[in-house]
Amino acid sequence: TQVGDMFTELTTAYARDDDPELIWAAAPFALKTIDGFLLRNPRDTKLLLAATIGYTQYAYGGLVQDADLIEKTDYDRAVHLRRRACRLLIRARDYGIRGAATVLPGFEDKLRSDPAAALSAAEKKDVPLLFWTACAWGAAISLGKDDPELMADLFIVEAIMKRVMELDEEFDLGSPHDFMISLEGARNGNGGTYESAEKHYRRALEISGGRRASVHVTFAEAVLLPKQKRAEFVAELEAALKIPVEATPDQRLANIIAQRRARWLMDKVDELFLEP
Repeated sequence: TQVGDMFTELTTAYARDDDPELIWAAAPFALKTIDGFLLRNPRDTKLLLAATIGYTQYAYGGLVQDADLIEKTDYDRAVHLRRRACRLLIRARDYGIRGAATVLPGFEDKLRSDPAAALSAAEKKDVPLLFWTACAWGAAISLGKDDPELMADLFIVEAIMKRVMELDEEFDLGSPHDFMISLEGARNGNGGTYESAEKHYRRALEISGGRRASVHVTFAEAVLLPKQKRAEFVAELEAALKIPVEATPDQRLANIIAQRRARWLMDKVDELFLEP
């Protein structure tokens, strides 16, 4: 629909902006407008995609990042922001599931019992919806570690992202590999390995051609920090900060947010590592 096209184009406009505060201030109105249109058109796939992307970016790129930045000075506010982010990420996940169900027969019925079967009919055109659904779901899980039902869904998230990579591993300059860096790093020794995370890191670098700062930040946090490799950690953050944000317009906002996180992590190096 024309309305769905308008809102998917809006997410692109947001991605090209260079002012995160402006985007996060504008996002709630846009998101509630999408909610309203979905009440009238509940199976509009483009609107559902826009909702999934928008709520995920606002919750994780905005609220969670803000929570991390203020935690030291306002712990209660940080906790509130993370709880709110988790709720919005679940909303994004649900929109994504609904969107996938409009294009994949039996998706919702099969997803928990046999995710591979639920995803078998997916095509390359379905990758954006599946990718953002997995991102929302995975981020909600990372924030809801005290929710066993949510944690139990991790195998579904992994299945979705692996299907995404089968269909188009180069989506959004290799962003699925970023996700797998985090997943493999978090599950090291429990179904994942740092070695596998590093393979995804190398592939992400290859696909992105040095255009995405998040590759370096994700690898630094998911692998180098738990391995306590301080020098390599700092080097990755420095690499992230060297990426010119104006060189790739579609990655401008993401790169600015990743570089902001890199600076925050650099300031915390002495806290994060046991030895200099």
